[in-house]
Amino acid sequence: MCGIAGIVHRDRGREIDPRVLDRMTDVLSHRGPDDRGIWVAPGVGLGHRRLSIIDLVSGHQPMTTAGGQLWITYNGEIYNYLELRAELKAEGRSFATQSDTEVLLQLYDARGEGCLRQLNGMFAFALWDRRRQRLLAARDHLGIKPFYYYADGEIFLFASEIKSLLEHPQLQPTIDPQGLQDYLDLQYCLGDKTLFKGIKRLLPGHFLVWEGGKVRVERYWDVDFTPQEHYDEQEFVPRLTHLLADAVRLQLRSDVPLGTHLSGGLDSSAIACMAAKQLNGPLQVFTGGFKEHARYDESAYARLVAQHLGAVYHEVFPRAADLADTFGKLVYYLDEPIAGAAVFPQYFLSELASRHVKVVLGGQGGDEIFCGYARYLVAYLEACLQQAIYGSRPESMVQELSLAELSPSLSYLRGYEPTIMKYFGQDLFGDPADRYYLLLKRSQDMDGVLQADWQEPGYSTREVFRAEFMAPHTPALIDRMLYMDLKNHLQSLLQLEDRTSMAVSLESRLPLLDHRIVDQVFAVPARHRFAAGQPKHLLRRALQGIVPQPILDRRDKMGFPVPIYEWFKGELRPFVEDILLGETTRQRGFFAMDAVERCIRGEQPIGRTVWGLLSLELWFRAYFDRR
Repeated sequence: MCGIAGIVHRDRGREIDPRVLDRMTDVLSHRGPDDRGIWVAPGVGLGHRRLSIIDLVSGHQPMTTAGGQLWITYNGEIYNYLELRAELKAEGRSFATQSDTEVLLQLYDARGEGCLRQLNGMFAFALWDRRRQRLLAARDHLGIKPFYYYADGEIFLFASEIKSLLEHPQLQPTIDPQGLQDYLDLQYCLGDKTLFKGIKRLLPGHFLVWEGGKVRVERYWDVDFTPQEHYDEQEFVPRLTHLLADAVRLQLRSDVPLGTHLSGGLDSSAIACMAAKQLNGPLQVFTGGFKEHARYDESAYARLVAQHLGAVYHEVFPRAADLADTFGKLVYYLDEPIAGAAVFPQYFLSELASRHVKVVLGGQGGDEIFCGYARYLVAYLEACLQQAIYGSRPESMVQELSLAELSPSLSYLRGYEPTIMKYFGQDLFGDPADRYYLLLKRSQDMDGVLQADWQEPGYSTREVFRAEFMAPHTPALIDRMLYMDLKNHLQSLLQLEDRTSMAVSLESRLPLLDHRIVDQVFAVPARHRFAAGQPKHLLRRALQGIVPQPILDRRDKMGFPVPIYEWFKGELRPFVEDILLGETTRQRGFFAMDAVERCIRGEQPIGRTVWGLLSLELWFRAYFDRR
């Protein structure tokens, strides 16, 4: 895992200042403490910071081919690099290193842009082709590894993190009001926007070509919901089990020690169990929780799995004081204040793991691929409601229906009724894009918090959301919901995963996001993926006999909850008031201070809202006040 950066001028006669490239690269030192390198030629410069995982001796970057015609700076892992290397050797190609970087270079030399369709991995890279005088950049299928860029026709800048781009003297941090509106509404930016004006992110499954001062972006992979014509679950489940095990097998390839995250939920337990089965020695596992708040602590389930595996178990229990000490640092590492409070325990979990291993496997992506969130039940319940209403009841009685009455198998939904009924509360069976947007919207409690002059007239996050929601070719509501979450919500979680692990020089691998698994699962007809309203139905079937039964039977997994409600009302209240009501915040003029005071000093402080306000203010201090 590494950090990459680069500069390309349209004017090939313009020299690259290596000191600027050094600064852009060195600000990424946390991503790659083991090695550094830059390569500069007329009009182009590439930089690299390396965390050595594969071929510890000869994997130095930027790397070139024997003739010096191709140069690459690359972040990530190509998990099937050994198979690709054998294929290329059979075609007569020779290799000077054992690294996956050289495999990627040689594959591009042999296949051009078509090489992307052969890759299985997490990656972001930029490759300078001297023969064609162009830069090719690409990002992995699901967007596990980041790639940001700035282009104005005369210069193209790219990096693994936004903070690197801001080291270039041509860029000054400016807020993008459209990205800000997206963030306030959804807690992430839609499309390729960021919170920084002019700085974009390359979308998952896309590549980019910079040539002659112009940027061309194309998609090489996307989710395909075309269902199999003859689906047989009895055939599919063993195939899925094999594919899951193979994804773990490929991602266990490493020349350094590795372990797994273990939350006690189904996804991380699946990865841990499959990894333990394939390793020669005991597996090291890492979990976190909150001892002082038992309802937020799920470590007992993680210990159960660890004992089942005979794993070496490590745990960490961050406290409120740790949040106060690290909040500003976490916002700096994130680049943008996204994804909510889970960043806090995830950072401490990564820090714990980094003391024992250099690579960790996790279960991120399972909810989005296997229908794990409670909100996906609305697609199933809608069909149940339609049958109930139009089958034997008048529409006026729909609010009197209970979830248990709709289907006996839904008894585990008790507690989710407010969320589910929020979706059906207005405009029953109306526009699905609007209803899903309202279900995901986070800004109800943020109304009036920002000064009006920070908003962009005419821009509507809701309309941008609608266009993306309607983009996939599928009639199934569940497919559109999953598509939106894979392209947006999951991206914010992957940004969190990348930054918290890279902040402590730890490589995080995510086997459930092997694109082969996504391809296979989404080819299953929607009604079978969410059979009888059961979250993760197919995954549970595939893990029978592999994961302990108490984990398979769990229906109360919380994600990675943080007791911010209790902390903001209690011991962290002085910390919150010092930041949000202090003179620095008041003089900035960004917030409507009377609204902020109501949020903090009300009888029921809203944890999520206060978290969002704190994140924004600390983001200002990290990226605007210091320049």
